[in-house]
Amino acid sequence: MTSRRGLLLYSVLCAVGVLWSGTLIVVLALGRHPVDEVVAVGVAALLTVPGFAAGILANRRGYRTQRPLRLWSLASWVPPHVPVWAAVATGVVFFGFWLAIVLAFIALKGNPGMTPDGTYVLDRTTVVDRQTYDRQVDHQQQISLGVLGAFAVGGAFLCAARATDHES
Repeated sequence: MTSRRGLLLYSVLCAVGVLWSGTLIVVLALGRHPVDEVVAVGVAALLTVPGFAAGILANRRGYRTQRPLRLWSLASWVPPHVPVWAAVATGVVFFGFWLAIVLAFIALKGNPGMTPDGTYVLDRTTVVDRQTYDRQVDHQQQISLGVLGAFAVGGAFLCAARATDHES
C-alpha cells in the first residue's frame, strides 16, 4: 500500500500533468507547436498514469468501493471528508478536458498522412496543404492530451482524497 506521502506525491504529479496537458491544449488551439507531439503526449502520460493507477488502487483498497448506489449523488462518488467545493472544481476541470476532446473530434476531418513523394493527404486519398495537415495532427494531439488530462484530474483527486483521509 502506498503511504500518504507517496499518494500526495502522485497527486502533485497528476496536478502537473493537468497543467501540462491543459497548457498544451490551449497552445495548440492558438496554432503554436511548443514541443514535438511525441514528447508532449509522452510527458503527459509519464505524469499521469502512475498517479491515476495509484489513486484507483488506494481508493479501491481503502474504501472497499463498489458501484455507487445512486448515480447522481455526489456522496456516492466522493469520500465524505472531501469538501464539496473540491469535488465540484474537479468536475469542472474534468468537463473542460472532455469538451476539448469532443471539439477536437468534431474538427477532425480524417487521418492525416504523407505519401512517399511528400504530398500531405487525409485518409490516403484527399490531398491537402501543409497547414491543413498540421491542423489535423494538432487535433489528434489534442485528443490524446485531453484524455490524459482527464485521467490526471481523476488521479490528482483520488490520490489527494485518500492521502487526506485521517480516519484510516
